[in-house]
Amino acid sequence: MSNKTLAIFSPVANAYSETFIQAHKQLPFKIKFYYDGMPPTKLEGEPDISSLGFFDKFRKRMFTNYNPVEFALLNSLKKEKVDCVLAEYGTTAAVILKIVKSLRLPMIVHFHGFDASRKDIVTEYGCGYRDVFGYADKVVVVSNKMRAAIIELGCPEQKLLLATYGPSHSFFDIAPHYNSFQFVSVGRFVEKKSPHLTITAFKKVTEKYPKATLVMVGTGILMDDCIKLVSALKLENSVQFAGVLNKNSIQGIMQQSIAFVQHSVVAGDGDSEGTPVAVLEAQAAGLPVIATYHAGIPDVVIHNETGLLSEEHDIEGMANNMLRILSTPGLAKQLGSAGKKRVKENFTLERHLQLLKNAIEEAIH
Repeated sequence: MSNKTLAIFSPVANAYSETFIQAHKQLPFKIKFYYDGMPPTKLEGEPDISSLGFFDKFRKRMFTNYNPVEFALLNSLKKEKVDCVLAEYGTTAAVILKIVKSLRLPMIVHFHGFDASRKDIVTEYGCGYRDVFGYADKVVVVSNKMRAAIIELGCPEQKLLLATYGPSHSFFDIAPHYNSFQFVSVGRFVEKKSPHLTITAFKKVTEKYPKATLVMVGTGILMDDCIKLVSALKLENSVQFAGVLNKNSIQGIMQQSIAFVQHSVVAGDGDSEGTPVAVLEAQAAGLPVIATYHAGIPDVVIHNETGLLSEEHDIEGMANNMLRILSTPGLAKQLGSAGKKRVKENFTLERHLQLLKNAIEEAIH
């Protein structure tokens, strides 16, 4: 464990879909986790930082160009003797840049998905991103497609670090039975994950295999529409909405499933995945992944080797890939075993954290 102090900045404390941010707390430094807002207003384990009393005491001295939240945050970073900042999301980095620069702290910026792709975000933060790219020591991306997008936004190539996420190690302990007709999906019910397209493709599967089932883990803005779609397609007995589940429950479902499915697409506003952690978790569990050629998915899923991919919005293609799994004896195990091996060799959480650790240590020194 290093004696250096790393401040991690995140807009939220513990979003269930953001397991990668929680994993960063495992980095071997003294971690100070700032969260809740843009910029964050809370420090984990401490009172609201704005209640520290710094602002009223020093307001009229020399920091008149800071608002109360910024001023409290600046003083909190000084009080905690922070040596480096890890900004989760490019948007967070843009918002806290003024504070980080004033303290001359090294900064690592971690892009995750929407912050590099959504049209309104890129428009709003474009100038701020260029300033961030100029100051940051490293800019972390999680897929080759994101890398190209960040370069296009103006980031120097030498500052980029490709560090794909890794699954929790416990997923490697799963041994699927491969003898069920159950598919599983895990993710938020949002446009870029298009759960409605997964359901529509699955409908075609049930026409040939009436006993096939689909368990959908997660929740989100599109969930009610998906429930209505399942009803309209008369799939109430075939599709189960499991809601938000803990890791152990998800692993139990994966063990009972024959494949993982996710029909990711670029949303209408440009929002895109980074590299979905659930895809890596499914492969680590030994499940073949049936997904799309979207964002970082083809970086980690090799078509016909570790999974089956189709183009975005190709419902027929996804349905056919699901049917291939059910109709070809041994295919699920063949693809799933190859996927587990590839993730273990190339996309572990340990590797991801080691790359971040190296970048942080280099920035501090």
